[in-house]
Parts: sequence; C-alpha cells; structure tokens
Amino acid sequence: MTIAIWAAGAFTIAATATHITSIAIATSRCRKIKHSASFSTFTRVHSASKTRVNALKDALWTRVNALVLTSAPAGAPGVSVVRPVCGIENHGEETLRSAFRLDYPRYEIIFCAAFANDAAVPLVRRLIASHPHVPARLLIGNEAISDNPKLNNVCKGWRAAEYDWIVMADSNVLMPRDYIQRLLAAWRADTGLVASPPIGSRPDGFWAELECAFLNTYQARWQYTSDSIGLGFAQGKSMLYRKRLIENAGGIAALAAEPAEDAATTKIVRDAGLRVRLVDAPFEQPLGDRRAGDVWARQVRWARLRQASFRRYYALEIFGSAGVPLIAAAYVAAAAGLPLASVVAVAAIWYGAEAALAHAAGWQLAVRSPLAWMLRDLLLLWLWTDGWFGTAVIWRGHHIRTVESESTV
Repeated sequence: MTIAIWAAGAFTIAATATHITSIAIATSRCRKIKHSASFSTFTRVHSASKTRVNALKDALWTRVNALVLTSAPAGAPGVSVVRPVCGIENHGEETLRSAFRLDYPRYEIIFCAAFANDAAVPLVRRLIASHPHVPARLLIGNEAISDNPKLNNVCKGWRAAEYDWIVMADSNVLMPRDYIQRLLAAWRADTGLVASPPIGSRPDGFWAELECAFLNTYQARWQYTSDSIGLGFAQGKSMLYRKRLIENAGGIAALAAEPAEDAATTKIVRDAGLRVRLVDAPFEQPLGDRRAGDVWARQVRWARLRQASFRRYYALEIFGSAGVPLIAAAYVAAAAGLPLASVVAVAAIWYGAEAALAHAAGWQLAVRSPLAWMLRDLLLLWLWTDGWFGTAVIWRGHHIRTVESESTV
C-alpha cells in the first residue's frame, strides 16, 4: 500500500482511539450524581455528611433519581446569582423558579432584563412576589458596553451584586437544590472560574434531538476532555466568578474584549495564571420543541464565535466528529480493496461509543434517532468550513454576524 493509504489508515485508528478516550472521560464526568462531597474550603474538597433526597420530591424540577445533595456549611459565603432574561423560553417558568428553591443559606437573585416590555418581566415579578423569603430583585435597563447583548444586559446586575462570589446563569438552566454548593465545591486554589456545559434534556421532536446531539455527545464531551488535560474553557450557561478577579482585570467591561463573554473570561483567567474548571454532573437545559432553523442558527453563531476567539483550537475541530475519520476509512477501503463493511464497522464504533456514553452517564446524552447523530456530523463539517470562509446560509436566508450573541441561550 502507498504512504497515503497507510497515513489515512493510521489517522482513522488514532482518531477512533481519541474518540473512545473522550467518551470515557465524559462518561465519568457527566454521570448524574449519586453522592457528592461537601466543601469546607474552596481550595480542596472534603468528605462530609450527605442528605438523601426524598423520593417524593417534585419531579418537575429535580428530574434526578437517587440524587444526594451537597450540604452547605453554616459559614458558607454569600453568593449573588445574576440571571439575564429575554423572552419566555420552553420550560421558562420552571427554570426561573428553580433559582428560588436552592438549599443554600445566603444568596440573592438578581434578574436582568434589557427592556421593561420584555415578555419575561411579568413572570419574574410574579416569581419574586411568590417567594418573599428569598432576596431577589429585577433590574431593567441596557448599557451598550459591547456588541454582546447578553453582556449589555447583565452588567447592571454584576455591579449591583452584594457578594464577591457571583454566578452568572442563563434563564434556561434548571438549577438543582445544591446548585451553588456544587459550583463552589469545584473551586481550587488555582481556579479563576467554574463553569458548566449546557446539557440538553427533555427534547421534543427530531430537531430538539439534533440539538441534544450537538450539546451532549459532542460539545460537552470535548469540553470535559479539554478540562481534564488542563485546558478548560468557560461556557456561558453557568459561570461562578470571584468578583475581585474580574475587577482587577478592568471590571465587567473587560468581558467585552471578545465577541462572547465566556471567551473573554477564559482569556482573563488564563492570563492571571489560573484555570477554568468544570463542575461534574453538568446542569440541565430543558429543550422542549425546537425548530430546525433555530438549532442551525445557534450552531453557526457558536462556531463563528469559537473561530473568532480561539482560532488555533478551532482549526482542530474538523477532526472532532466522525466525518473526516469516516472519509479517511472510505478512502482506505476503496484504495486497498477492502469491503464496505470495514467502513460500516468504523461508523459502528464511533456511534456505538456515543450510545454507551448516553446509557452509562444517565443523562439525555444521546438521541432516539441515529439519523440525528449522522446529520450532526455532516453539519459539523459545514460549520467548520463556514467558520473560516463564511459559507453557511441560514434557512431563512440571512447570515449570523460573528459578534452576535443571544441574550440568554
């Protein structure tokens, strides 16, 4: 066989081995919590007593069986939870209400809306009124400090935060009762930020299944793999900050240095010689129904943002899905006269490993239709090309600007 055939075969084997390794990492990191250590400091994690969740707890917000809550010590620090809102999303009332049900002794909730006539404003006010025991307020206003509408919305909440520990959490994140404890428990002496990837759950229909395939069996998997080798990066769904670190870097306006606030945060943390860490057992984002155009537009935007902020890492993304390895396997099969079944076997290994991740981790980490996996990998090739050359066309015929960022998603 020629050198090209040998090289293509070696690449296919190496890519498949890397894929399986990432599956193993994600399986261990994404598994739903059966037990969780408490924290008494934020430089290490200690074993502590655990509280078993009553089997009759409200299934609408927990969605977790046999979960053991992480307990908070009496001296736990105060935490400000800043939640931007923009419109009402699927399961929106449930996800916003979950912030009022946290088992944490000292925290406040600061909701941020850009405009008083936003559809989410009446809902937020009703939730605040119905939970008078939880310190919560709604701030309205838009400060144009960047091209990022989410950052423009949350900056007032950041400045109004009472505590040094600040969580920025999107409105579609479903918070378990020990949400804050689990974020704090991941903090170490070398940490500058703790984040959680978005894990899609409760998909309704094929396009929501496709979004799960993007979020859960591709993006979260590689994000946890990067974190496990010391190259963790922030994702804006849930981010735990020390306010003083960002203030020392120039304040909330410093997050406008990149098109997305999570990319700017990652660079600030790394420049300070610190690490971004990910919480284990990431938090749910209930999806509900999704339209094809919405899923595709979101993935185009995220791909362009990654390309704009992390060009060297983005260059490697083309090798992260099954597309290129399967093309290489097909080339080897055709050139070496191997049966087509050899290519099918490679595909079975790739997608079978992802199915194993879904089953072992216990999350909605896979989809009911294998077609969504295959469509995802075809679209990933297109997304990578678009990230460099701007070739993607959204279904409704318009392009997404590189700097565009949704307010909450």
